[in-house]
Amino acid sequence: MTYLETAAEFYREVAETPQLGLCCVQSSPLQFPGLKIPVSMQEMNYGCGTTVHPTELNNQPTVLYVGVGGGLEALQFAYFSRRAGAVIAVEPVAAMREAATRNLEIAATENSWFEPNFVEICTGDAFNLPVADASVDIVAQNCLFNIFEPEDLTRALKEAYRVLKPGGRLQMSDPIATRPIPVHLQQDERLRAMCLSGAFTYQEYTQRIIDAGFGQIEIRARRPYRLLDAQTYNLEENLLLESLDSVSFKVAIPEDGACIFTGKTAIYCGAESLFDDGAGHLLQRGIPAAVCDKTAAKLAALEPEKIISTDSTWHYNGGGCC
Repeated sequence: MTYLETAAEFYREVAETPQLGLCCVQSSPLQFPGLKIPVSMQEMNYGCGTTVHPTELNNQPTVLYVGVGGGLEALQFAYFSRRAGAVIAVEPVAAMREAATRNLEIAATENSWFEPNFVEICTGDAFNLPVADASVDIVAQNCLFNIFEPEDLTRALKEAYRVLKPGGRLQMSDPIATRPIPVHLQQDERLRAMCLSGAFTYQEYTQRIIDAGFGQIEIRARRPYRLLDAQTYNLEENLLLESLDSVSFKVAIPEDGACIFTGKTAIYCGAESLFDDGAGHLLQRGIPAAVCDKTAAKLAALEPEKIISTDSTWHYNGGGCC
């Protein structure tokens, strides 16, 4: 079998027999008024973080969700877009489509506001999304794209870019590796399907998003995910995997490079009340201003004695320089 066939077989198994502990999240930490998540859906929440960011979900967006899993995040997206066909869930594994359909039917009995037709479950995959160009507001995926080998990841990112409207958002949660994963683990198809051996480093992951055309990336969260210990995985030293929640925008890449927001700020500490770099960035003395990593570096280099650039917090919710 190809590695994608191995992954499909693995997720057929866990659709039919849920495996608690498969990923680091089995019940969503998000709690919304009037939303009850069925137990069967929680048991199949195979994700490493969340792609549901309430501040991104105004005006009932159309969401294309890649890899429906047990349907939990599709249900959460539907909470914000309460209309037929608001969420299009694309899933290649028949058993997973069937399980998600059952779970959403249960959700309809437990949530008076929810109708099963709010979520349309379609056959398909990340490389051939069954919607037109520039037709959806959000593409989301949780702990799927990290399974892909490099060229397949690029295909999936470019396909997401294709279907997004201008200004649309790619909302993802994936494991990343704190250093390159050794080849012998990358070639283990079962571990790859389990989201343990296909992760890219942060730099590789974000660069592939940019290479697909996305001009702005915002990091919502970055935290420990799993440890690959040296003895079990035949490594010279332990290898930490992290979970990265990100939102990438379908906007033009600026001439000086894409903007990546990781929670950095720039602080002006000079004699004047206001600093203007002449490029659209105004800093009030003593007040931290949210900036992208690129701008933080430029400002610190421009006036190293007068501008302090703070470290990444790996948590950013908007309001920055670009």
